[in-house]
Amino acid sequence: MTPVPPLNDRCRALRALHEEGTLVLPNVWDAASAALVAASGARAVATTSGGVAWSLGRADGQALTREEAAAAVARIAAAVDVPVTADVEGGYGPAPEDVAATVAAVAGAGAAGINLEDSRAPGGPLFTPAEQAERLRAARTAAVEAGVPDLVVNARTDVVLFGIGEPESRLDAVRERAAAYAEAGADCLFVPGLLDLEALSALAAEGPLPVNAMAVPGGPDVAALRAAGVRRVSTGTALAQAAYGTVRRAAAEVLDKGTYGECEGGLEYGELNGLFATGPAGPAD
Repeated sequence: MTPVPPLNDRCRALRALHEEGTLVLPNVWDAASAALVAASGARAVATTSGGVAWSLGRADGQALTREEAAAAVARIAAAVDVPVTADVEGGYGPAPEDVAATVAAVAGAGAAGINLEDSRAPGGPLFTPAEQAERLRAARTAAVEAGVPDLVVNARTDVVLFGIGEPESRLDAVRERAAAYAEAGADCLFVPGLLDLEALSALAAEGPLPVNAMAVPGGPDVAALRAAGVRRVSTGTALAQAAYGTVRRAAAEVLDKGTYGECEGGLEYGELNGLFATGPAGPAD
């Protein structure tokens, strides 16, 4: 078994992946999806709060507890040999102390990075730039105290996603938040909902932080986002939605028609089973 490197080494490895090129992160929600994404060649894996929530019987939108989120991260981190960055939504509490507790929990679970959003609830309102900056400072301090000073903090702003303010003012609002978040210790800026290549190019060229975009079916592909200067591309809930879409179609087919066509193309049982140990390790010979 390959020795697991110290967690801060994984943090440094994740950080290095933002320094050049474009890091592509197909988001995962459990150990199996993480193992498959890593086996497909991903240099890191990122969780999706929506996928994790659905797998636990919850709705997306800060409905998980800190403990549930950390437990999911632990299972995922144990299943892969690449850095894991955890979507911790709004930090599982509004106060900087809540964010600090969450960072400590997910670092303890093996996360090399976090994704922290500035929305108080799905759809808004948002924390003010100053409030979110304090929360980001708390995250950075907690990372240092947890022994992972190089934890990668991806600061997500939901200005565009939730349509906060007048349309013509939103890009300037993102710029204001980017400056405040960078000063507070964030490492990159995530602007879900923004897929206008001209706007992304401007943010990437002038902003203080590497830009992360969330790709969606029908939107710009990775090559176009890379050409716009985007340094990190994630897929959000898209892979989980695709997987669950297959389940619904296959279930409907077998129930309605008694046939199994939708199951064709699935992974072999042995391939999936082989991703994991078959049981607890026995005594050494």
